[in-house]
Amino acid sequence: MSPELFKYICVGFYVLLTLWLSWIGMRKTYDIKGFSIGNKDMSPWVVGVTMAASISSTATFVINPGFVYTHGVSAFMHYAVAGSGGIITAFLLLTRRFRQLGEENGAITIPDWIYQRYQSRSLSTFFAIINLLSVAFVVLILVGCSLLLSQLFPISNTLSLTLILLFVFSYILMGGSYAHAYTNTFQGVMMIGVSIFIFVQGYHYFQGDISGALASIGDNYSSVFNRDSNLYYDFFSVFFSGFVITFALMMQPHILTKMLYLKSDSDVNKFLVTTILAGSCFMLMLSVGFYARLKGMDIEQQDAVVVNYIATEFMDYGWGPYALVFITITLLAAGMSTLDGILVSVSAMVVKDLYLPFSGKQGFEQGGGLMLSRVVLVVVGLLAYLVALNPPALVGLFAQKGVYGLAAASLVPIVMGTLMKKTPPIAVAWGAAATGLGVHIIGILWLGIENPAVSATYAIILSALIPILYKAAKLLKNK
Repeated sequence: MSPELFKYICVGFYVLLTLWLSWIGMRKTYDIKGFSIGNKDMSPWVVGVTMAASISSTATFVINPGFVYTHGVSAFMHYAVAGSGGIITAFLLLTRRFRQLGEENGAITIPDWIYQRYQSRSLSTFFAIINLLSVAFVVLILVGCSLLLSQLFPISNTLSLTLILLFVFSYILMGGSYAHAYTNTFQGVMMIGVSIFIFVQGYHYFQGDISGALASIGDNYSSVFNRDSNLYYDFFSVFFSGFVITFALMMQPHILTKMLYLKSDSDVNKFLVTTILAGSCFMLMLSVGFYARLKGMDIEQQDAVVVNYIATEFMDYGWGPYALVFITITLLAAGMSTLDGILVSVSAMVVKDLYLPFSGKQGFEQGGGLMLSRVVLVVVGLLAYLVALNPPALVGLFAQKGVYGLAAASLVPIVMGTLMKKTPPIAVAWGAAATGLGVHIIGILWLGIENPAVSATYAIILSALIPILYKAAKLLKNK
């Protein structure tokens, strides 16, 4: 079988299997709740792989290895060590209690959870609006996937974007959260296999001495704190901001709502183990940045490091073209695994938390809201598509600026609402959310902070001071 025929067979199989899984999901989707979080009948193992795939996506598999290629060990520590620590801590701290509160109140989106917890429609609306910043991440994924598809087939970037959007829409419009979960499980298994394969296959570039090989590129490149880097140069920018912002990123709607898929507390441990193990495998993809450097590749476009590496690495082997096809399809799957989750969560949020309250309706009739969610999904996708046609120079930083602002605003209100037994004061939640978003925007636009993680971390620190100051003021008043 020729590599060209193998390519079309693999792509055809992937497309047909994905659509079949979506059709199965469609048969279980009857209303907006089923579209958003399912009917509580998914296996915790499925939800765990779905969660890990949603977190990793194009950022881990395509974009972030470019930061490692450019900035070295400091970027690896930022994403793999500090970032993983933030993810694990967030899940261990929040999963069980967040799920319980959501189950008690019947919440299906993050703003809906906020409303049920704080009983504030204005705060819920604010969260629904700022969660639209997730569209910035949709742009990142579309750009990353278009680079991969253009590498696989000799087609233009515009056609690549169009085909990706049409394909993702075709299966998400059918099955919603079920299509997202079932296809993510299939995609996640592919991603685990490819991550391990690429890491092992390229390990020879270290020549048995990882530190020595990296030091040969440059002292600062191999340093935990890269003095030549404008992004990862000290403890705060490498570790502290990496931990804090990744913890905060778990508050994103397409991530945190996965906890609402779980049926009971007995599912939580299985879910956590699956998510952490799968996510650890995905982090191995960051090593591609090192491999491309050690291979001597000169890549001008940082976001294209992975695409260029896999295109050249396997050409010297007889099986190389076949491996390249499978790897490229898997990298596409990594992007789609998050893209579909964001589209589901944002569309459900617009309908449940913006349209429904402002329409004056108390709720949808049985089975209602499903068609409207699908219409909103199409509109959100088209807006992201228009931006992706002419993306910023560094799409990774563009996405981080938007999504990190959402994370900075969300962390304190959600953590307070989850961990405190009594409902926290609405004024404190409002103050923390506004401070988080506002300080991040000021840092990026007016203070010239280049690393969005640093700006968002400062914002989160100041945001966290709001409940601390409130508590101090209350104690002084009681005295």
